Amino acid sequence: MPIRIPDDLPARKTLEQEGVYVMDSSRAARQDIRPLEIGLLNLMPNKERTETQFSRLIGATPLQVNLSLVRITEHQSKHTPEQYLNTFYQTWEEVRERKFDGFIVTGAPIANIPFEEVRYWPEMLEIMAWTRTNVHHTMFICWGAQAALHHFHGVRRYRMPEKAFGVYRHRIVRPGSPWLRGMSDNPMIPVSRYNDIERGSVPGELDVLIDNDDLGLCMLEHKDGRAVYFLNHLEYDNRSLADEYERDLKSGLDPRPPENLYPNGDTSAEPQNRWRSHAHLLFQNWINEIYQTTPYELERIGM
Repeated sequence: MPIRIPDDLPARKTLEQEGVYVMDSSRAARQDIRPLEIGLLNLMPNKERTETQFSRLIGATPLQVNLSLVRITEHQSKHTPEQYLNTFYQTWEEVRERKFDGFIVTGAPIANIPFEEVRYWPEMLEIMAWTRTNVHHTMFICWGAQAALHHFHGVRRYRMPEKAFGVYRHRIVRPGSPWLRGMSDNPMIPVSRYNDIERGSVPGELDVLIDNDDLGLCMLEHKDGRAVYFLNHLEYDNRSLADEYERDLKSGLDPRPPENLYPNGDTSAEPQNRWRSHAHLLFQNWINEIYQTTPYELERIGM
């Protein structure tokens, strides 16, 4: 089965070229099954790229999925035209009465700002509380994961001596987790962050699923099965880290190249994708678990 996204969304052409089965609205309406309702709160500046990355992974499922693109209500994007946002996105205020089988909260490029000083933090507090009543399962990613860990569990974050930047081997801590079904013992995972979380501040209601002894925790799960927190970036495409590196070079920041990305460390070569299969496994496992456990009647979510 395919993913159902807005008919004119630019990501559609990219996904169809990659062989992802995308369904139009009329065909979806004729299928006699309840599609999964998945929401994506996109906090990244390049909305089109981020929605394509997540649609690529969500759309590989054999189930029918309705993907709703969501944005912060009052935040004005500097990188995405307002017309684009008005065409393809709903504000959180517009979806807050809805129920979702799954919901994703992305990262955001605001690593240097304390949570409480983020301009839209009051709305983030409302959204995070809302995920506990209107969403069957939530995946928080990167800054979104740090914010939720801080808010829900009092987990402390700190600034690392230098940015973790590259593709690194990680260790599967709980191979029996349904979210990690089929993964190898030491998957390669893209990392791009300045902050880490203090291990000693992680409370007992959280289980560590994926770890890296040098870079820090990668993935945690709430024991109640309602949320996972992924601190790195399996959703990244081949060029994500490379483009970030080249952007910083042009800005005069003198960054070091992302580790383990380029063949033989040659930054003039095309980056190699060493994580694609694990990205698909993670999201297929996530969608499968949602499908197996979510109520058939959407209105019963949260009850």
